[in-house]
Amino acid sequence: MGSPRAAARLVRKATRARKRAERAEVRRFTRQLRRRRLAWLISGAVLVALASVVALGAFSPLFALRDIEVQGASRVPPAAIVDALSGELGRPLPLVDAGAVRSALSKFPLIETYTTESRPPGTLVVRIVERTPVAVVAAGAAFDLVDSAGVVLDTTPTRPAGFPIIDLQGAGRTDVPFTAAAAVLVALPADLRAQVDSITARTTDDVSLVLTGGQRVVWGSAADSVRKAQHLAALLRQAPTNVSEYDVSSPGVGILR
Repeated sequence: MGSPRAAARLVRKATRARKRAERAEVRRFTRQLRRRRLAWLISGAVLVALASVVALGAFSPLFALRDIEVQGASRVPPAAIVDALSGELGRPLPLVDAGAVRSALSKFPLIETYTTESRPPGTLVVRIVERTPVAVVAAGAAFDLVDSAGVVLDTTPTRPAGFPIIDLQGAGRTDVPFTAAAAVLVALPADLRAQVDSITARTTDDVSLVLTGGQRVVWGSAADSVRKAQHLAALLRQAPTNVSEYDVSSPGVGILR
C-alpha cells in the first residue's frame, strides 16, 4: 500500500487533469458558439442585402412599367386594352395593381379569361382569351350575338350572318331553351354549325334544328351531342334527295323522312 504522500500526489495529478479537460471543453464549446454566431450574422447580412436589392428593384425607376403588350386579342382592339390599363404606366413593375387590371379588363365582355406576365425591366404582357360567338338571340327589334354562356358580344339591328338563331320561346338566357340549345351548338363542328339556321329546345330532351336548306333535324336530348353531330355530318355527306327530316335522337341510328 502506498504512502499518504504518494496518494496525495495522485489526487493532485487527477485534479489537474480534470481541470485541463474542463478548460479544453469550455474552449471547444466557445469556438462552436462563435462559429454559430458568425454563421447567423452572415446569414442575416445576406438576407438584409437581398431584401434591400428587392426593395430597391421594386421601387427603382428602372423597373417602372413602360410598355403593355397584348396577345391573343382579335375582336377586342389591343389599343383599347392598352388604353384601359394606362393608369398603371409608371408604376414599379412588381407593384402593378392586379385588382386594377382585373377591373379594367372586366369592362370588355368579349374577354373570357386573361393572364399577365411581368417581363423586366418594364413590360407587362397581357394574354387574352376571347369569348367565341355561337348563336344569335332576338332582342326586340335587334339581334344579340352571344357565346355559349349567354354573354352578349355584340348587338346589331340586322341578324348577323353565319350564326344560328336560338328560339328562346319567351324564356331567358339562363333557362332550358337556351342552355340546352347552346350545349348542342358547342358540340357541333364549325362547318356543321354554319349549316344550322335555327335551333329550338322545348325541354332538355326535346331539341330540334332547322338547317339552312330547310330540313329539320330531330336531335332529342343534348346528351351524346358529339356522337350525334358526327352521325348527322355523315348523313349530310351522303347528300340524299327529297329528305325533309333527319332524326339522330338515338346515337348511331339515323332516320330519314
